[in-house]
Amino acid sequence: MTDLGFLTATRDSYDALADGYTESMGIGSDLLKERPIERALCAAFAELVRAGGGGPIADVGCGPGLWTNELHRLGADVLGIDLSPGMVASARRTHPHLRFEVGSMTALDLPDGSLGGLLAAHSIIHVPWEHRPRVFAGFRRVLAPGGTLMLTFQVGDEHLHFEEAFGTPVDLDWYRQRPGEVTELLREAGFEMIAETVRQPVGREKTPQGSVLARVPPSPEVF
Repeated sequence: MTDLGFLTATRDSYDALADGYTESMGIGSDLLKERPIERALCAAFAELVRAGGGGPIADVGCGPGLWTNELHRLGADVLGIDLSPGMVASARRTHPHLRFEVGSMTALDLPDGSLGGLLAAHSIIHVPWEHRPRVFAGFRRVLAPGGTLMLTFQVGDEHLHFEEAFGTPVDLDWYRQRPGEVTELLREAGFEMIAETVRQPVGREKTPQGSVLARVPPSPEVF
């Protein structure tokens, strides 16, 4: 993959925001309790992983580990992965009982077919639209047959750029997503669709919030 300068900018920005990120971004540790639809989707995702044969789950772009911890609470064997060393350090401090590693969704350092599930919760939003096919192909590679993928994102077609967030200089791009476009790209990467959801914004959110659940086709049964 070429032209990956956005990774450096995204990593450095979240490193700068890592200390006090939860407070500065207005998301408390009870985020999922305050978002019952997301909590239900997380539970459905965990159950789909079990139904598809089980296996570990990677929470890619895990940030401070809120979703990672929820998946752990649901009984999943989960690993948090984030591009920002600062965010990984914060997640480890907040959730010392969980595993977190530094890594990039553009080049996941995981064996082929090693995961039962992969979650990317509001993390593909920092990937330029043209790089999504390669990212989704990488997700497909690390998921086992029958494995489940869950993506969440802000719905829209805007590309936004921010040079400051909550008083901290950053260099961050946001790419909102159209659910239908995301599902088509996932089909092209070899996924089968399970569900799409869109809900209206709540609290400080400015746009509808979307999610996609998909799976890798299971291996054919041999008689």
